[in-house]
Amino acid sequence: MVNITRAADLTMVGANGGAWVAPVGTAAPDSPLTHPLAPWAALGAISEDGLTNGWDEESQAFTPWGLTSPFRTQITQSVRTFSLTMWETSRKSVMSLQYRIDETEFTADVEGITRFAETASPTPDRRAFWFLVVDGENYRGFYVPDGEISERGDVEYKQDTMSGFEWTITTYPDASGNTVYHADKIPVTPADPLS
Repeated sequence: MVNITRAADLTMVGANGGAWVAPVGTAAPDSPLTHPLAPWAALGAISEDGLTNGWDEESQAFTPWGLTSPFRTQITQSVRTFSLTMWETSRKSVMSLQYRIDETEFTADVEGITRFAETASPTPDRRAFWFLVVDGENYRGFYVPDGEISERGDVEYKQDTMSGFEWTITTYPDASGNTVYHADKIPVTPADPLS
């Protein structure tokens, strides 16, 4: 009889988490469970949908003459994304990302009104991102040294809906050719009892 092993402590539930932003190339936080220091800025409350780490890959299969199955596959595109919805739409760090405007532009005048304009010709707005997913004592940290919001969702303003900025952030390679760095605390996998 096959002995199927299972370990609940090796699972991950995105029970809590956070997101921060900083200028491109800012070093990753020293400790994943310590609040990142300046220039890292918190992005605040994330919707109950949490964080989605996306993988968009394409490949080319090579099938030799006379066979019906490929004998080699080459990855031709590999893009990593992070998707989330930010609920604190009046937080300056969040507004800065949504509208591609420096935080210093969101300053109230003497009447307490903040005025800004959206450009018809946006320029690239790359930043560094730090995402943390926490499940009890376990966590997963994702450091993106160079990323940019590549998709923005519609924003609804209605009585029974929390307004939010829905983003997809595309990661770009840094000088070392890496797009995402991981800092995870996961339990040790127990030895197979029959090994």
